[in-house]
Amino acid sequence: PGRAWRWWNLLVSFAHSVLAGLWALFSLWHSPELLSNIEDGYSVSGHLLVCFSSGYFIHDSLDIIFSHQSRSSWEYLVHHAMAISAFVSLIITGRFMVAAVLLLLVEVSNIFLTFRMLLKMSNVPSPALYKANKYVNLVMYFIFRLAPQVYLTWYFIRYVEIQGQGAFLAANLLLLDAMILMYFSRLLRSDFCPSLHKGSAGRDVDGEKFLID
Repeated sequence: PGRAWRWWNLLVSFAHSVLAGLWALFSLWHSPELLSNIEDGYSVSGHLLVCFSSGYFIHDSLDIIFSHQSRSSWEYLVHHAMAISAFVSLIITGRFMVAAVLLLLVEVSNIFLTFRMLLKMSNVPSPALYKANKYVNLVMYFIFRLAPQVYLTWYFIRYVEIQGQGAFLAANLLLLDAMILMYFSRLLRSDFCPSLHKGSAGRDVDGEKFLID
């Protein structure tokens, strides 16, 4: 049952990443002027994207809880709680909507990250495919995860008044910075420095936390 649940959960996550990632790219391509007004810029497409992704995070959190996977997936629950609270504040106030769309560019990176996990779970002997994906995944991680995160962190520190909603979102960003760097170090150890990936031998991949492997 645990393996079947994880397959289904990852496939839903993969579908969300494809749709939300392409949606975020389209929103910024269609309205590039939004990038000049991160705090008060607004588009209907971006607003709907934030609503859609908020719904996914709520669905995934409930799926984890009701499937009794909270213990092995607690990091996902923490991440989702941060995302849901931040996105709900944006939906209510209508401010920082462009920042949310920029953050959702991460879903482009998640396409390859989730595909990597599906390959590991499938146990299909495809070393060439896995190797190609791990390099593409690394490039996408830099472009669509690290770069927007660094830019938004700099922007909030430099331009946003750190009080009220600005302070709440800035705190969320800093916590997300720490999580992203932690996940990045795990990814490098697992895919590029396997000798440093201590304790990986003999692991049952299906029983581990998603973000360890």
